[in-house]
Amino acid sequence: MNTKKILLRSRPQGVPDQNNFEFVEEQIESPNEGELLLKALYISVDPYMRGRMNDAKSYAPPYKVNEPITGGVVAEVVESRHPKFEKGDVILGSLPWQTYSISDGKGVQKIDPEVAPLSYHLGILGMPGLTAYCGLLFIGEPKEGETVVVSGAAGAVGTVVGQIAKLKGCRVIGIAGTDEKVAYLKEELGFDEAINYKTTPDIAKALEQACPNGVDIYFDNVGGDISDAVYTLLNKFARIAICGQIAFYNATSRPTGPRIEPMLLTKSCLMKGFIVGDYAARFPEAAKDLTAWVKAGKLKYEESITEGFDNLPQAFLGLFKGENTGKQLVKIADRSTQE
Repeated sequence: MNTKKILLRSRPQGVPDQNNFEFVEEQIESPNEGELLLKALYISVDPYMRGRMNDAKSYAPPYKVNEPITGGVVAEVVESRHPKFEKGDVILGSLPWQTYSISDGKGVQKIDPEVAPLSYHLGILGMPGLTAYCGLLFIGEPKEGETVVVSGAAGAVGTVVGQIAKLKGCRVIGIAGTDEKVAYLKEELGFDEAINYKTTPDIAKALEQACPNGVDIYFDNVGGDISDAVYTLLNKFARIAICGQIAFYNATSRPTGPRIEPMLLTKSCLMKGFIVGDYAARFPEAAKDLTAWVKAGKLKYEESITEGFDNLPQAFLGLFKGENTGKQLVKIADRSTQE
């Protein structure tokens, strides 16, 4: 049996392109004792992967040149010599960008195909959903009547943040990059206001109009000029959850922005960066609530699904152009039982 792989061919300078990836195909052996042969069904592409392409110390180790990129994958066990897994099981784990791969079972977990569509385990019931839940509820601590602003609001995390904030009785303002996304946030997800930052001539003025009572919670997925505008509206005791800084992921120089420490000081604000793994001990609680809300129809969820393993790099690069609404995934194959 052969497997396709996608390697990191070179480290990007600035915005990555197709030349940073290399496709290879090679034979894959049968699993040894204690191993699994896995067939990829869905592969996640996420903005944080851009940081791992750099040879720099961070919360996750950098990808190695000439080795496969890794990320969230839902896969099917097609052959098992592991006591805890059987052929036909569906698993979730951090795996290489390959059509087939071998695993020793560490770091992968079974998922129930009956709970929700398999792709949801890479989105609203996976890392993005957990990130939204933990960042908003454990850092933001929303209270009824407060104003919440979400940047990157039409992405996998932002859409969930805004809806949970609405469930908690907050006024929610989303910032996104197209009129279609703005309409989706307001008409489908129930955001109170949404702003297209690309077509709004004065983002600070638009935010001031949308937030007449100031900002109590800012969930930041973007950074840059958008965040600078939000900071001017922070209320006393405001909370800022720093989830992502996509505005800087492809920067080739250190950007300079407003010095916000005086604002944080005089308004007694909390600013906290976080990685979802910081809250691993609370994942069961988060997963229980997210699953219940999805089943009850209280959380709506959008996916942008690209078909085909060969389109993985294209789907990843599209993240930095704002091409996705909700979670961006690549569908690799169907389950064998459904073929």
